[in-house]
Amino acid sequence: MKIFSVALNSHDHNTYDGIYHNQLERHSRIKHNLNQTDVFYKNYFSNTCLTAFSLTRYALTYINNPLIDNDILNFKPKKLWDYLHKDNLYYIDHHQSHATYAFLSSGYHESDILAIDGNGANFKCIFIDKSKNIIDLSEELQIGLIWNHISKISGFGHLGAGKLMGLSAYGKFNDSYYMILEDFKRVKTIDIEKYNIKDLACTLQQLTIDKVMEHLLPLKSCDNLCVAGGVAYNGYMNEEFTKYYKNVFVPPACGDEGQALGHYMHADYILNNNIHIPETYAGIEYEYVGEKKLSIRHIAQELANGKIVGWFQGRSESGNRALGNRSILADPRNPNIKDIINKTIKKREDFRPFAPAVLEHHYQAYFDTNQPSPYMSRIVPVKCNNIPGVTHVDGTARIQTVNRKQNEKFFNLIREFYQCTGVPMLLNTSFNCQEPIVETPEQAINTFNKTELDILVINDYMLCKMG
Repeated sequence: MKIFSVALNSHDHNTYDGIYHNQLERHSRIKHNLNQTDVFYKNYFSNTCLTAFSLTRYALTYINNPLIDNDILNFKPKKLWDYLHKDNLYYIDHHQSHATYAFLSSGYHESDILAIDGNGANFKCIFIDKSKNIIDLSEELQIGLIWNHISKISGFGHLGAGKLMGLSAYGKFNDSYYMILEDFKRVKTIDIEKYNIKDLACTLQQLTIDKVMEHLLPLKSCDNLCVAGGVAYNGYMNEEFTKYYKNVFVPPACGDEGQALGHYMHADYILNNNIHIPETYAGIEYEYVGEKKLSIRHIAQELANGKIVGWFQGRSESGNRALGNRSILADPRNPNIKDIINKTIKKREDFRPFAPAVLEHHYQAYFDTNQPSPYMSRIVPVKCNNIPGVTHVDGTARIQTVNRKQNEKFFNLIREFYQCTGVPMLLNTSFNCQEPIVETPEQAINTFNKTELDILVINDYMLCKMG
């Protein structure tokens, strides 16, 4: 049966047809656009194919569709594979979608699953054991709501928790703050003017780890764990899981930007008896012909010489992390590179860190962790002092481990840089400047022209600035 999937959120609009993951913000150039929801979805409910979807409470205030009836609104699953199939509609819960995407993508035969975010239709957080039973932890773990509230009142905006997480490394734990945050479920708000925001962020990070472990670990049913939902972007929390689980998997589009993937996978599994695993790089492939052919060795040497490179290759990544196809790359040995990129290219807060993309067979020589992190999902301690450009103020880094199978051209570039410098990694951050990650060659060229990037590589061609 042919399936088309849409993510009915109030933000992070996306669709999926089994091949192409359309993340709308990449084309609209507006992050988390709340105003286009009804326009975006009104044409996707048709008789031409099965439409797989879920809802959030927020989305209902934006979507007006007569096909969304009481059966859908009252649906609440008890097992991972529960579903509602009516005519050409296939409906599952928001958190089921997160869980399905993570579990089926992991390749694990059995796994615990944690789906945790701010809000969905029925849940804020669920745990699913190896027998696929759903355990509602919404009352116990309202972590996503707290992060979003603090990020908004701190001036980082709606869905700005990632900025707050970066700031947390600059703060100190505070016992009285901890007690206030523990009571957030009752008081619902915090007067931000009374607090040191850095210390509040640091304390919130510790509370997150404490509370998640408190409620998760007694439910543990096997040695594998899959994690998804917006809170799954919390790399400190994900690294903590590796102390208790042999294998921890976080998919690349773990937030609501991956919802369409989860809907599709659930429907395909149930109706077609098929395990569909989306490509990590599921965007469109663009043709581009330039004047100067790419030399991997030359680009690696330019990076070693201090140049900052916009790296645009093939199909774009799903999710909010640049994984080597829409990346800004630089030398991690440069102690000033973070400030340079934040000020002249990303044009964002100076406390925001950057990630190392490290050859997989070298990661344990530089980072204190026990398993690879292919999707930049865990924040781990740094073991050496010669990569200050990717070492956060607390001595950690959000690593991406890279092997040849994942991304051969990116692997080859890092390997060439290693041969030039003796350091088997590059600084890697998303290719953007105060807007969503670039999707097209034209967007890449525009960002190249308006920032202080030194070199732009598009597929097999490179562009350099004059002078």
